[in-house]
Amino acid sequence: MLRFKTISILIAGVLVASTQAACASPAASSAASTTPATAISAQVTQASASTDALAGLNEQIEQGRQDWGVPGMAVAIVHRDQVIHAEGYGVLRQSEAAAVNADTLFGVASTTKAMTAAALAMLVDEGKLDWDDKVIDYLPWFQLADPWVTREVTIRDLLTHRVGVGRMTGNRLQFMPTADRRTVIEAMRHHEFEAPFRSRYVYSNVMYSVAGEVVAAISGMSWDEFMAERLFKPLNMQRSNTSITQFAANDANIAWPHQWIDGELVEIQRRNFDNVGASASVNTSVNDMAQWIRLQLGEPGVYQGQRLLSEAVMREMHHPQIATGRGDRSEPIRAYGLGWTLDNYRGLQRSQHGGATDGFNTNLVLVPELDLGIVVVTNTFSSYQVAVANDIIDRIAGLERRDWSADMLARYQRSYDAAMAEREAIHAARQTGTKPSLSHEQLLGRYHDAQYGEVEVFATENGGLALHFWDDGVSILDLEHWHHDTWRASYRNRAQREKFVHFTRDRDGNAATLEVTWTLRPVLTQVGIYPTNYYRNTSFQRVN
Repeated sequence: MLRFKTISILIAGVLVASTQAACASPAASSAASTTPATAISAQVTQASASTDALAGLNEQIEQGRQDWGVPGMAVAIVHRDQVIHAEGYGVLRQSEAAAVNADTLFGVASTTKAMTAAALAMLVDEGKLDWDDKVIDYLPWFQLADPWVTREVTIRDLLTHRVGVGRMTGNRLQFMPTADRRTVIEAMRHHEFEAPFRSRYVYSNVMYSVAGEVVAAISGMSWDEFMAERLFKPLNMQRSNTSITQFAANDANIAWPHQWIDGELVEIQRRNFDNVGASASVNTSVNDMAQWIRLQLGEPGVYQGQRLLSEAVMREMHHPQIATGRGDRSEPIRAYGLGWTLDNYRGLQRSQHGGATDGFNTNLVLVPELDLGIVVVTNTFSSYQVAVANDIIDRIAGLERRDWSADMLARYQRSYDAAMAEREAIHAARQTGTKPSLSHEQLLGRYHDAQYGEVEVFATENGGLALHFWDDGVSILDLEHWHHDTWRASYRNRAQREKFVHFTRDRDGNAATLEVTWTLRPVLTQVGIYPTNYYRNTSFQRVN
């Protein structure tokens, strides 16, 4: 049985302040009485109202966690510059009993992007950078497939996803342990654009990796060092780091990633995102994230009386820079700022960002009109974190409540069913009774692609074939003949999605290319399924 302890710091702070004033000497009391009694009374009333609005929240979150099958999660709420709720639910990993709390570390993935934007904003404040400076002025080695675009890309372009380099561009290299950040970025010169430069919003992780390298080039520190010294330290984010390699050996309070695989929830390998860096590699707790939220709200850019970011750069980061899609009556604003998604929730302007990676999901939401910030983290993939944040906004705003968890779970189930139906249709299209035109011996060898490097087809001990991506001891896929010259490639690491590999022949009848369809298993998102062309095929040329 889990025990819940709601933290109501605001009320405690007001009561302590009142007691200290009452017990002070007359002189001290006079000096401390600059806040009128009516103001203190108003603060107490506001605190009580916030607490009343959260009545039953713990029980509701716990029930939803069980409904969604989330092993562990944590939630923090900041209202009027006070942390009014910070709590953990469930367990660090399903195979153990250790409970999640507000200091548990989670990978928060793409919510890292707003922190990277803030790092650049500090350099803007110092006069060392302008949002519209050219990237090549700081990274002369930066190069994309189009020389003109390379010369024109600005810092603002990187942060607003308008370069035209797609979401999956470079992602495979980002999972390659032997590729450092510069290697990942330099590979972009071989990759085609998904859209013309500055024509529309095209989400890109790699461009944020570039932004991190700009921070390093200007500051003389690595992006990781800059984050630790200039952001985490002044915000008292003592648990936060930028790499799983920075976890203390004796720190047991770290959530473990989980994933649903073929209807079974399993613990999966923790992924190292060091070569992603500024795009998605931060690990933090909800207590720490609450401090990051405090910097965004109230008097934006000010934390505990200290100004860390100017009003000008704070406005710029939360100002719409590019439309992300067509709005409607319920959400007339859909845009992206500098590291923040900007939209409208039930008539309230909202800045937010999600973060999803293998086994972790995050939802960070700011509602400036309510002076409200929420962060929800989970250690498996789902949409539950969005449902929790929506409900908290409804509670604090006094809006009509709805069962967001049930609604989103039903939608998620429909998406899952559709994804599985699509997968079954793909499998049903398999043609039986066919044979490959190339023998095992003809397929063996190395294949090369300019962006992804070399892969190797090798013989297994049982006489089968396997495909080796990168020398990391993990990226090994067993090949099973599917039909004709197409083979299904299944990772030995179950958490990775199956792929299909197609071989072609040259004029002499030998293997010429190995084409990888990165996945035919549909990928679920918070809103459904990525389109079929989300993953582009990659053709590797035979080199021996």
